[in-house]
Amino acid sequence: MKKNETNEIPEVGGFLRDFMVTVPREIEACSGIRIHGRRIRSVLFSTDVSIIRNTNADAIIAVYPFTPQPIITQAIMTAAEVPVFVGVGGGRTQGMRVVNLALHAEYQGALGVVVNAPTSNDIVRALKASIDIPVVVTVVSALEDIEARIAAGADILNVSAAAETPAVVAAVRAKHPEIPIIATGGQTGETVARTIAAGANAVTWTPPSNGEIFRGIMDAYRKGLPHP
Repeated sequence: MKKNETNEIPEVGGFLRDFMVTVPREIEACSGIRIHGRRIRSVLFSTDVSIIRNTNADAIIAVYPFTPQPIITQAIMTAAEVPVFVGVGGGRTQGMRVVNLALHAEYQGALGVVVNAPTSNDIVRALKASIDIPVVVTVVSALEDIEARIAAGADILNVSAAAETPAVVAAVRAKHPEIPIIATGGQTGETVARTIAAGANAVTWTPPSNGEIFRGIMDAYRKGLPHP
């Protein structure tokens, strides 16, 4: 057993599983969002089951640029050791199909469902009337009508505004101090810290790809060095 020098929490691991994708430590500074008794601070943005299986993130956000399919959701949740927020459409996929996908995600065991920015408030209301897990609504701009989103039933806002994310988070937080906010944190500890300082309760982080991780390992092997 090892003692973590940073926060004095005892730490237990193993030789094989200790090699994993770890989220930036800066994420530990955010408050987190308590969902069904579970505190969520770090959310990994990935659909790669090998990375999902080997991470220390508190949860997974499984959204991808194709029409949502329950079989993909099931594969991700089978691999994950932590809760999963499931994307159910709202862009190309619209209408009652979003509601049906959300119902299926709840039955599969999803922690919450995520809808894209174009989702209408009518669909948000329909989701709230149909499922008993959080509805996470994506926000991409400070110009959006956040009041209408909250009134329609958004439980959590997912701010994804690229480099403008901290500014959008700050604008939303100034008007809505109580609404839970998940926000993208960028690639570095510095950008994560800015997102948290702006008012995010939890942070999504995009890990390096499988290929990028493999590159470092293969470079070491080519030099006759051990696994990094």
